[in-house]
Amino acid sequence: MSPAVKPISKQHPLDSLTEQEILAISSVTRLSALTLSSKPIHAVKHLTIALLPPPKLAVLAHLSIPLQTGDAPSSSPPPTLAQLGRRAESVFLDVENGYMWELRFKRVEEGDEGGKVGDWMLESQKLLEEGLQPQISPEELDRAQGYVRADERVKALAAEVGLLPEQISCDGWSIGYDARFDKKLRLQQCLLFARFDEHSNLYAHPLDFFPVLDSNSGKVIHIDFLTSRFPSPHPAPPTEPPSLIEDSSTAIQRTRIPPPLEPHEYLPEFMPEGFKYRDTLKPLHVVQPEGVSFKLDEGGRLSWEKWDLHVGFHHREGLVLSTVTYQDEQSGFLRPLFYRLSIAEMVVPYADPGHPHPQKHAFDVGEYGLGTLANDLTLGCDCLGAIAYLPGVFVGNDGTPKKINHAICIHEEDSGILWKHTDYRTGGRSRSVRGRKLVIQSAYTVANYEYIIAFSLHQDGTIEFETKLTGVLNVSLLAEGESADPYGVEVAPRINAHFHQHLFSFRIDPMIDGLANTVVESDIITSPHLTGSQENFAGNAFVARKKVLETTGEAARDADPLNERSWSIAGTRRHYASGLNGSYKIMTSGATPRLLAQKDSWVAKRAPFATHQLWVTPFVEEQLYPAGKYVPQTRDAPSDSIGFWMEGDKAIKEKDIVLYLTYGVTHVPRPEDFPVMPAEHLRLFLKPTSFFRSNPALDVPSTHDLKSVNALGTGATKVNGNGVEEGGLEVVNGGGADASCVCSA
Repeated sequence: MSPAVKPISKQHPLDSLTEQEILAISSVTRLSALTLSSKPIHAVKHLTIALLPPPKLAVLAHLSIPLQTGDAPSSSPPPTLAQLGRRAESVFLDVENGYMWELRFKRVEEGDEGGKVGDWMLESQKLLEEGLQPQISPEELDRAQGYVRADERVKALAAEVGLLPEQISCDGWSIGYDARFDKKLRLQQCLLFARFDEHSNLYAHPLDFFPVLDSNSGKVIHIDFLTSRFPSPHPAPPTEPPSLIEDSSTAIQRTRIPPPLEPHEYLPEFMPEGFKYRDTLKPLHVVQPEGVSFKLDEGGRLSWEKWDLHVGFHHREGLVLSTVTYQDEQSGFLRPLFYRLSIAEMVVPYADPGHPHPQKHAFDVGEYGLGTLANDLTLGCDCLGAIAYLPGVFVGNDGTPKKINHAICIHEEDSGILWKHTDYRTGGRSRSVRGRKLVIQSAYTVANYEYIIAFSLHQDGTIEFETKLTGVLNVSLLAEGESADPYGVEVAPRINAHFHQHLFSFRIDPMIDGLANTVVESDIITSPHLTGSQENFAGNAFVARKKVLETTGEAARDADPLNERSWSIAGTRRHYASGLNGSYKIMTSGATPRLLAQKDSWVAKRAPFATHQLWVTPFVEEQLYPAGKYVPQTRDAPSDSIGFWMEGDKAIKEKDIVLYLTYGVTHVPRPEDFPVMPAEHLRLFLKPTSFFRSNPALDVPSTHDLKSVNALGTGATKVNGNGVEEGGLEVVNGGGADASCVCSA
């Protein structure tokens, strides 16, 4: 952590598990495994260990966050951290028998029975239903390449297209929906490429066959091949027992296709002779000579300006914001805003129906875990300026903690003009206020692709949520003369980048002025009154038509861009002037595509959240993941997924609710996206509406940055009357931190 950061000493009940806690929990997991069944479990593969947070009401009470804005503080002392308790969940694989176990532990506190203070005590155990698979670990993904290279059939197939085993490079993917295999097997489909140097771009050399790997045994149990594209048959479900499938492979529908050999590189050491980097840019530095304006503790408690919140790291969701509040100076109250904000799930379906591409609909959150794939961010590169960092910790297969030192970066940025007005009637008197935002950012590498996630807190009470998509396209092989149409684009000779979608589920757990919240849908529509009528004589009228979502039966909603449909989360506190309930409005930059697969498609069955842009459900503790808690290899929507949560026409008006917003992009690749993709930007905003009495940024002071200079000449002339600098710019009252200055040509 930067020494310029002012620490907060108070511990937060949602602080992520530490390295020491994970090590202790993995140890007691292995001890517990000896007595879980009639036969002791000796071979344990740890998959996840995570904090089980205390109940929401208990956390709010501990932090003295009101359940309703303006409530008087409770006369009872808030519960202590020891009273809240510290709990954790451990999920592991019994390697010998293939069973998955879910154990829950409680840390022993003073006064507890049955253990020593600080020890972890087993509270519950559950043998998971057959076929349920926890997320695939980074180590399992990493080991896939070695297993594939060692397989004799893979070696022979590689040799047929001129490759040595050590030139085979592998991306391990969850196999998605595939009824050909016993659902008890823990599978990966391995997308293969050729690599001719350790760091060269493997995605320039796709191969035409795809091994299916048993992650537990390390054996290749099946090999798929690219089928002919027209028609594009898919293998039928098996009729023979699984033992026979292990020795079979999908019939080759076409002549083998060697990989393209032309390099398409992006790293400096591989760029072609004569390649020259730009030398036209002068240095640009972000400096804060007096240090940063925020405070941060090692556990993630963060305060800045009038914001107070907790920044957390989760093995599955990655960056998580919790207990977000705002100190409203206009009203004099602490305003509760959001209990928890995170990416709860995402799915990436590909458009090509030819085998095996339909199985490529990756759930990058539920199948792999964003947190476990987080980057260790680099100072001055990933994060620019005066930076504070938070680590991320998760468990390895062997039970030891894996630490990412710089998993989350926090810094301030100039955000341009916050507000400005010039009164031309009084000689051009102007007031210009520059804004600043606090950026909380992380980055994740999921095989070929990068996701950069950033929350930004603004001085007017707005929360901005930005997702950048970059990295390398997932590509497939074309035969000589074969076209990528109609499902892809040939981004380089014989390299096909398929059409695909990135559909995220943004989970919003609001507490707008308390826990009694309501979602209001608004459509901007042309007035139904005709031109010439008394109500709309000139024909110019349009109105906002609003609908209150009262039950889950009407709370699976679709975007409507033509009517500028939006949704607001309203509390019960009314604005003194508008008379409307204070709310936070969800605003997007057109990033709400619909799922383009058929409604009964494999991906729609497995990713029900993607079939609508908005879902609203009652809050239920531990109900977090709209595609289910255990996602790999599901064949239908699990019983703990979003569609089942919506059943029963439950009341959601003025209730403790949760929203799931589906946002994303439909990616029609361009040659300019290869060999590495310029970042695609998706932005969402949570914006106060009838929430503050007036502009909450009126108290942000104007600044006159004395480090700013005239780029084409001398620095600005500063006078207290009227003066003219070289270049014809008139400057009025040009000095001071709170100057009211105007520049007019």
